[in-house]
Amino acid sequence: MKLQQLKFALIALGTTFFLSCSSDSGSDDPTPTTPEVKTEVKLSTSATLGSYLTDKSGRSLYFFSTDAKGQSSCTGGCEALWPPFYVDNLTADKLGAGLTFSDFGTITTASSKKQLTYKGWPLYYYAPVSGTDPYGNAGTNTIEKPGEITGDGFGGVWFIAKPDYSIMIVRSQLVGHDGKNYKSDYTVGDGLTTYFTDAKGLTLYTFVNDNYKVNNFTAADFSNNAIWPIYETDKIVVPSILDKSKFSVITVSGKSQLVYNGWPLYYFGQDAKIMGANKGISFPSPGVWPVPVKDIPLAI
Repeated sequence: MKLQQLKFALIALGTTFFLSCSSDSGSDDPTPTTPEVKTEVKLSTSATLGSYLTDKSGRSLYFFSTDAKGQSSCTGGCEALWPPFYVDNLTADKLGAGLTFSDFGTITTASSKKQLTYKGWPLYYYAPVSGTDPYGNAGTNTIEKPGEITGDGFGGVWFIAKPDYSIMIVRSQLVGHDGKNYKSDYTVGDGLTTYFTDAKGLTLYTFVNDNYKVNNFTAADFSNNAIWPIYETDKIVVPSILDKSKFSVITVSGKSQLVYNGWPLYYFGQDAKIMGANKGISFPSPGVWPVPVKDIPLAI
């Protein structure tokens, strides 16, 4: 009898030990978790500039007006002052609220660096020289701290990267539909002109036969709109160096057209929505459809 009781006790002890080991082993297994996805590009807000793009730390990002064709034109010493911004393997879930993944792309700079673009515009940091060394020489280039926006408007060609510009400023060579280079006075020759585009760098134009806030080109049925499409928007979000009060909106056969200094704004159909194309400046002849510039005289 005692022998049988001892057997039962040993069996019970073994079962308890087995269950205990199984329980201990299970408690050591890690619970599966979803990896945290960190935001790499987001929107910040300024009281003066509104919403603008920053990196994950809140450091400001910028556009360069001479990047008219979507490629970085900041080379040599410029790159130290305006370092290219890049995020490896950017995905939609790494973007902050209000940003769309399809608006971003990647290019390679002349120095073989990767750079992120937004709506076709390469993105940069601003890294001004700070401090001096013990010998009085200039210090090092240091990227702005989170929340700083001191690079906006720099040289009239560097602007904070906003998600909602309706006007951008471009500095580029004018090349007509005839393949000739034109200067700002619409004579043949080389030289950069500073003018307006839309948010994606598509060139805008004015028409010399228009009057103050009057579109004299577009047919009531829009049958000729494919040739010179109106810039159809009622948004006025412009770079900080421009006078916003000079922009307005008119109604053309039920559609909104943006106006600058009294001049209705258009696209040119033959530009084919290519960033940086400005063929319309020589069609049908030079100066009939000039690009809008900051100091264009008031329309009459």
